[in-house]
Amino acid sequence: MLKSDKKAGKKMADYHVFDPAPEGTPPSNFVHLHVHSDYSLLDSCATLDKLVAKAKALNMPALALTDHGNMFGALNFEKLCHVNGINPIVGEEFYVAYGSHYEHNDVPYSHKGEEGDRHAHYFHLILLCENQKGYENMCWLSSRAFCDENALYYGKPRIDFELLEQYHEGIICCSACIQGELPQMLLAGMDKEAEELALKYKNLFGPDHYYIELQDHGIPDQKIVAEKLIALAHKLDIPLVVTNDIHYVEREDAVAQDALRCIGFKNQLHEKHAKMGGDMDLDNWYFKTEEEMRQLFPQCPEAYDNTIKIANMCNLTIKQYSTPELKECLPRFELPAEFRTHGDDYQSDQNDYVKYLVEEGLKKRYKEITPEIRERADYEMNTIFSMGFSGYFLIVWEFINWSKSLYDPVHKCPKHYIPIGPGRGSGAGSLVAYAMTITDIDPFRYGLIFERFLNPERVSMPDFDVDMDFDYRQEIIQHTRDLYGDANVGHIVTFGTLKPKNCIADVGRILGIPLSEVNMLKKCIPDNPKAKLKDAFSEPTEKMPDGGQLIPYKDDPRYQELFDLAFRLEGVKRNTGLHASGMVIGLTPLPNWAPVFKDPKTGEVGVQYTMDIIEPCGLVKFDYLGLKTLSLIRYAEAIINKHRAPGTPEFVTANVSETDKETFDLFKRGDSVAVFQFESPGMQKILREFQPEKIEDLVALNALYRPGPMDCIPQYIEGKWHPETVHYPDPSLEGLLKETYGVMVYQEQIMKVAQIIAGFSLGGADMLRRAMGKKKPEVLMGKKKDFVEGALKNGHTEKHAEEIFDIMVPFAGYGFNKSHAAAYSVLAYRTGWLKAHYPAEFMAANLTNEITSTDGLPVYIEEARSMGIPVDPPDVNRSDIIFDVVDGRIVFGLKGIKGMGEGAARSIVEEREENGPYKSFMDFIRRCFGRIEKDEDGTSKVMINKKAVEVLIKTGGFDKIVDPVAKKVYNRPTLLANLESAVDYATNEIKDKLIGQGDLFGDLAEEEKNVTEYQMKEIDDLPTMEKLNMEKECIGIFVSGHPLDDYRKAIEHSVTLKSSTMQRIAAEEKAVKDNMIASGAKPYQLRDAGKQYIALGVVNDLREITTKKGDRMAFAKLSDMDGQIELTFFPKTWAQLKPQVNAGGIYALKGKVDGSREVPSFIVDSVEDAKQLENRSAQSVHLMLEPTFNSEKDLAKLLDFLIDNRGNCSVYFHIGIGNSPYVIKANNQFSISAGPEVISQLENVDYVKQVWTE
Repeated sequence: MLKSDKKAGKKMADYHVFDPAPEGTPPSNFVHLHVHSDYSLLDSCATLDKLVAKAKALNMPALALTDHGNMFGALNFEKLCHVNGINPIVGEEFYVAYGSHYEHNDVPYSHKGEEGDRHAHYFHLILLCENQKGYENMCWLSSRAFCDENALYYGKPRIDFELLEQYHEGIICCSACIQGELPQMLLAGMDKEAEELALKYKNLFGPDHYYIELQDHGIPDQKIVAEKLIALAHKLDIPLVVTNDIHYVEREDAVAQDALRCIGFKNQLHEKHAKMGGDMDLDNWYFKTEEEMRQLFPQCPEAYDNTIKIANMCNLTIKQYSTPELKECLPRFELPAEFRTHGDDYQSDQNDYVKYLVEEGLKKRYKEITPEIRERADYEMNTIFSMGFSGYFLIVWEFINWSKSLYDPVHKCPKHYIPIGPGRGSGAGSLVAYAMTITDIDPFRYGLIFERFLNPERVSMPDFDVDMDFDYRQEIIQHTRDLYGDANVGHIVTFGTLKPKNCIADVGRILGIPLSEVNMLKKCIPDNPKAKLKDAFSEPTEKMPDGGQLIPYKDDPRYQELFDLAFRLEGVKRNTGLHASGMVIGLTPLPNWAPVFKDPKTGEVGVQYTMDIIEPCGLVKFDYLGLKTLSLIRYAEAIINKHRAPGTPEFVTANVSETDKETFDLFKRGDSVAVFQFESPGMQKILREFQPEKIEDLVALNALYRPGPMDCIPQYIEGKWHPETVHYPDPSLEGLLKETYGVMVYQEQIMKVAQIIAGFSLGGADMLRRAMGKKKPEVLMGKKKDFVEGALKNGHTEKHAEEIFDIMVPFAGYGFNKSHAAAYSVLAYRTGWLKAHYPAEFMAANLTNEITSTDGLPVYIEEARSMGIPVDPPDVNRSDIIFDVVDGRIVFGLKGIKGMGEGAARSIVEEREENGPYKSFMDFIRRCFGRIEKDEDGTSKVMINKKAVEVLIKTGGFDKIVDPVAKKVYNRPTLLANLESAVDYATNEIKDKLIGQGDLFGDLAEEEKNVTEYQMKEIDDLPTMEKLNMEKECIGIFVSGHPLDDYRKAIEHSVTLKSSTMQRIAAEEKAVKDNMIASGAKPYQLRDAGKQYIALGVVNDLREITTKKGDRMAFAKLSDMDGQIELTFFPKTWAQLKPQVNAGGIYALKGKVDGSREVPSFIVDSVEDAKQLENRSAQSVHLMLEPTFNSEKDLAKLLDFLIDNRGNCSVYFHIGIGNSPYVIKANNQFSISAGPEVISQLENVDYVKQVWTE
């Protein structure tokens, strides 16, 4: 059973309600106070659910949570306990510094005395929250342990006694496990110091708030120290408490716990490693019963009673804020003086300021403020003010306004403009947001609904998602910190878990299972992101059509232990991260609202609670979303404006016409590679079929092209071209659904249907839409009753009302938010406009966006070249820091060269801009190595180094410089050979000038100096292939050419396997073999099965291995025009081909595809003559059909086309059903021509996704 926690007006996390203890189970007189969950990352495999369920099953009245060094699980634990009737004792096992936590001191003694073998870096200490005050203090302790200077030591957050003095109120303290300071002192023989320490803690925490903790897991030292602890407690009158250091729930989970620690410490499970019991193989860290616990210290019955005493003292329900309360928690910034007129009533001041901004904005947005505009603006403002959300709007307005402004009022200095997206999500439906320039989408033009964003009938916090220039996101976050205070702003934690594939990989590694076998097993996990391990062992279902693939291995003795451990560890939390966009801003420092932590990877501070539960803590979330498309537009604008003619106004993409014919022609052609939201091949095909003519068409296609609504695309397209096929559920809906040809594309249309047919308010209609989307039968039936009753009042019959309701339900489930689709389609149109009017600048901007990505660059370079735009290699006299356009040609940006660095690139460009083009290689060396600049720290230095020059030479940066003396271009090997001595010569020359030891005869001409002072030692040039490989080494791709340029004809005529088609072919080959296995095929039949393919490319990463039988075989990668293919040469083949195949060579290879591996491999059989392949002609035409292809009518159209274009090539259909691909050969009467025109026409036939020849 699930119980939802609802706070702040919206559904938050779901918490399980567990079965009660078996009837007759007596109430437990013992409570566990030392408990670790999987939030003690990689140190406990006990989930909160398992812990609470166990406590409930044992009828324990309370339970503590004391994770190592964090409170990550505290809030979820508290809520889960409450819904299960258990008293939650929220705590933490803190790391305590020796001395000050501001210093890095190791403990100077050990349990073996001062000469012990290992000195600890910190101690452990258990703290438990007695009440809300204790919780607040613990939040500060946990936060400061992470964030105070030097507090982190060996990755652990630490506190000290001084902090405890500051934050001890409302907290109960226990002396902790054997790693506590008190046990460690006693074990080291420091009895006097131990007494002093115990009294110090007793005096600080007060009566009944400091306990000496007893544990016994079977470790000898625990037995020794227990006697001393008992004696000390009696002597000093300090109460005792018995605990078990729980790290797993059931005793049999001990091996899973050990495996989890091995994953964390990167140990092998079956090799010697540190266990929880040291060298002893113990299994006592589980959730013991009261009976088991009382057997440990029968001489101390009061130590058990004290667990109940502590539990009764603890009474904590963590403060949670409702939505009306949340508005009072919003951060505040100083309003202009003229709007601070209501004294302490800050809300009224905010309302006045919002009203002012809206009124001024409406004047700028509209030539005439019509009664409709006025009515809507007043309605929205009244709703916002009555709900108390003007502060939220102002916070979002402020950082957007700051981003767009050219002045920083916080630092009182000029700043650069930062692009913000036109809108995102339902917020684009607000006229107030449009007037305040929070969004740039006119809600009237696109028919957007305010209630989809802010529903007065369902009070919840508004939620603006704000897209911002990806490159400047950190600047906006920093401004937020500067404005509200660094301590008041933070990120939000996320948790990585051991998902099924991770589980198989991690457990397989610690068990030493060969990687190839682990990869094979991983591949058997269903691809569905919601898949569980059990799905791989269960028969396929509609939801998991690729389930059941591990069934054949279920009883395989090689994998029994792996599967057992994987099931036990699945879902366990593995690591922390930071949410990609979410930020929280507090009215006061964050630890007043929730504990914070410091991310180990970035050093950024974030709250310890996840996105779904943080808001009711009093911290409203704001989304700062970095969008690369905005960076792309900025890059394109910069290039256009850089080269614009004098006197020409600055170009701004946001100002372009939204009815531009050339742009829509581009969309109609499906020429949308690199166009935001429209670049996929499937979308390109739909654009060609639909022929969009206005932005509203793009909005609809954007909303439809996603799982679910995609099924309606044929009906939508049919409606455009054949209006007679359009059907409306009711005549009154024609005005609403006409723009989408009768298809309910948008969520807003669902809401309007409810308003028109059943008289719902738009707020009520939004609640209906949500209920339909969740598909909970009991809720849905209630809403259906309301809908039918409303429809009856409007004159509809019950039957007709039910029909309309039933039509609405599936659309509500997958209908898209029109506000979001409109905002993103406007952005898509602008990128399309840039591609249509400034194609070179647009593609250069795309390349800059991918400047550090070796995956993205080749794709966009190939696209630019296919558009007829040359892409030139780096050039010291033409290249900018990023990609530029010079005379219609894209020039590679210097920053894109590995080993260059932005500082060196900037120095080269600025020197050229200030003092003219570089005249020679030596001129470049003198000027760049003589240029002194200040780095980010203000240190004066030369920004360029020899490495930067080396990579510049290797990528052709000096290939266009004609030496003025030698009257020729020095080749790359010559420049590389002279680099060291040339730089030494130039730097010595610079030093001589600085100390006044320059040329006695005065300045000589630069050319004469080159001749008399430095002589180039010339080296023979390299073959083209070697130079291209140099480029790839430094840039990741070939730029000045491609090794396969001379083989394009052979590739076009004969190659049947490319890196771009490898995944599809692998899936098809695997399906063929799976079917053969299911039919009982013999091993030799499987071995001989499969189609032969030809691949052509450059062989790289060639490596030989020796098999278990002593034979030699090889693996390699084949680089083609699109990417890389994994190659396998089995022993017999390798014995024949080894003399022919060398790394770096170009080969045409024939073989078969092995689709059974996680990364498919091409099994090479032979080497073919690449030149002879040029003359081959196509033998077959292959059609990949869309998944939605399913009607006889669609098939008839396709067959008609095949009959009209008869030829000599066989036709093969490639169809995907579920996750299983099928290849069907057409009857010979449908043989077709493979001419270019026929193939081009075939690509535009309905439901044909892809066409190729073989």
